Amino acid sequence: MKVLVPVKRVVDYNVKVRVKSDGTGVDIANVKMSMNPFDEIAVEEAVRLKEKGVVTEVIAVSCGVTQCQETLRTAMAIGADRAILVETDAELQPLAVAKLLKALVDKEQPQLVILGKQAIDDDCNQTGQMLAALTGLPQGTFASKVEVADGKVAVTREVDGGLETVSLTLPAVVTTDLRLNEPRYVTLPNIMKAKKKPLETVKPADLGVDVTPRIKTLSVAEPAKRGAGVKVPDVATLVTKLKTEAKVI
Repeated sequence: MKVLVPVKRVVDYNVKVRVKSDGTGVDIANVKMSMNPFDEIAVEEAVRLKEKGVVTEVIAVSCGVTQCQETLRTAMAIGADRAILVETDAELQPLAVAKLLKALVDKEQPQLVILGKQAIDDDCNQTGQMLAALTGLPQGTFASKVEVADGKVAVTREVDGGLETVSLTLPAVVTTDLRLNEPRYVTLPNIMKAKKKPLETVKPADLGVDVTPRIKTLSVAEPAKRGAGVKVPDVATLVTKLKTEAKVI
């Protein structure tokens, strides 16, 4: 059984992002980049399934610039067997990524695709659902528990009323939530082993996919700074201020 795990290179979650002075986007020059945390959970889950003997091969995939190879090497250090980089300098939007992944799914024929529910840079939460729609595969989103057996995958997901479990017939697409697992610490020996694992590089044109952006970003701005609080002497003054100044009541 083969598992495909898409991973994205994003600004590290510990870094405070800064907007470019011209407002065209986020400044990522000389900023620490790392694997999207939700995708790291997806890689960990795929590797755990392999360790249980359910999965035979884990393939990590990334779409983007050449530096994404570092992210793929991290995925292979966690336990992925090989990696594929769809290399492009174009701005990749969720639909373009889903189309690239669909082309790779057609080529590799995995039984399961596990990816993070969203990326922490754009928070779109769209790629997994779009991929499922394009491939016509069943999907289980926001997974907090995944169990594979007898040609099916049971996905437990958190909903407003508690827990919901859906049973999907393989092949299927699963997106991971934070509570699914805790990714392992990558050791130095595994980092060295990852350098010898195969990493294939392809271009979007090789897959027959047009990645031209469909949405144009007009401007990017930081949220307004929060003003200082004000102390009021009594409830009557508070109500007056909420009515006349804040205009919330």
